[in-house]
Amino acid sequence: MNLPKQKIVLLNYFSNFFRTFAANFVYMKKSIIYLALCAMSCGFWGCGEYTKLLKSTDSELKFNKAIEYFNKRKFIQSQTLLNDIKSYYKGTERSQEVLYYLAQSYYCQKDYLTASQYFETYMRTYPRGTYAAEAKFLIGKCYFLDSPDARLDQSTTNQGINAIQDYIDMFPEDEHVPEAVKMLDELNDKLAYKQLLNAKLYYNLGNYLGNNYLSAIIEAQNTLKNFPSTKYREELSFIILQAKYTQATNSIEEKRKERYQDTVDEYYSFINEFPEGKNRSVADKIFQEASKNTK
Repeated sequence: MNLPKQKIVLLNYFSNFFRTFAANFVYMKKSIIYLALCAMSCGFWGCGEYTKLLKSTDSELKFNKAIEYFNKRKFIQSQTLLNDIKSYYKGTERSQEVLYYLAQSYYCQKDYLTASQYFETYMRTYPRGTYAAEAKFLIGKCYFLDSPDARLDQSTTNQGINAIQDYIDMFPEDEHVPEAVKMLDELNDKLAYKQLLNAKLYYNLGNYLGNNYLSAIIEAQNTLKNFPSTKYREELSFIILQAKYTQATNSIEEKRKERYQDTVDEYYSFINEFPEGKNRSVADKIFQEASKNTK
């Protein structure tokens, strides 16, 4: 049933009215929140004092207040003041502290990308500076904290591994080395886990568009070669065994016996390393079935 023309006009009018109202309401809500935050900031920071400080041309005063704000965990104010004076102190001894605290201000706000850039600037400018060891350590830690889920691109993870290893090589006796070694192990395990997921994907694809069981075997073997100490070692070893067995069962007659024998050999390697492994019972069943076809 068609609506009368007047009703359609009215419906369109009210529809547009409420859409506009909703949009304005959201804008007003955001504005109110922003103003509230500004008011809170004034209350916490002292609007008058901080505004005067920003307008001041006294760089020494700004530096001292920036450190004061930093120690009070007011990192935004500290960062703002340090950014304002960094060019003034460039090339002076004070520049070392400005760069270090500026990097720390970003780090404490969890802006790890910007923090790492300032720590790197510090290291290029002051490779033997007062804060060199800590700056080098925190470059690696920034990458570590920014490292994404294993399913995503791992460029940041690789940068973190290189940065942490550089730190350990440069400062082998530094107090943060034990923490750095743990971070290094965790990042390497993340890369190993990504390759484990790839191996599982190949296995699940089966014979779709080719022999993906062989691809699963190669991917898992390469991972074990690249990350021999990974905590995923048993899972990777089991995928190799499982893929070899499944590949054998799907093989043509003339390749089947040889591939079953390869599965049996892989089984012995697996139980040798993981005699009490969580996949032992499944591995035993694979062995029994594979053994029947080797005679």
